Formats: sequence, C-alpha cells, structure tokens
Amino acid sequence: MPTALRLFRYVAIAEACSWAGLLIGMFFKYIADTGDLGVKIFGPIHGAMFVLYVAGVFAAARVERWSPKVIVLGLACSVPPFTSLWFERRMLARHRQPVAA
Repeated sequence: MPTALRLFRYVAIAEACSWAGLLIGMFFKYIADTGDLGVKIFGPIHGAMFVLYVAGVFAAARVERWSPKVIVLGLACSVPPFTSLWFERRMLARHRQPVAA
C-alpha cells in the first residue's frame, strides 16, 4: 500500500475519533449542561484532524489517480460524522482490487 494511502487511512480514522470526542463534549455541554471542557479539548483537535483529512484526500487522490468526482465525494465525507471511515474503507477496497488489463 502506498504511503499516501496508508497515511490517509490513519487520518480518516483519527478524524472519526475526534468527531466522537467532539460529539461527546457537545452532549455534556448542551444536553447534560455540565460544562464545556470536552468541546474546548476536542474542538481544536477535530479542527486539526479535519484539515489533515482534507490534505490526505488530495495526497491519496494524486497517488491513486482518483477522478474529480471521487475527490469531491471524499471531501464531502469530511462533513457528516464518521463518513470518513466509510470513504476510507471504500477506497482501500478499491485499491486492493486487481486492475483489469
């Protein structure tokens, strides 16, 4: 597996984990009304993971020669929670399929 694709995989997983942390922090801030410490911690972490995910999409797209449509899908998957995992799994499966000659 190319390094860019491997790094994209790690960043996609980290981005999803940061989403989970941010959502939990938001629950405690807005629903449980116990404070905003979780949002203060996971907000910047998730922001950094989001930026790294976007960079990872472009890096993996260059190495794997993704079409513009696939790139847009990958970027769109950075917005809803946990869809970066779905996209990463889909691209990894696509990478592992043998190319027809």
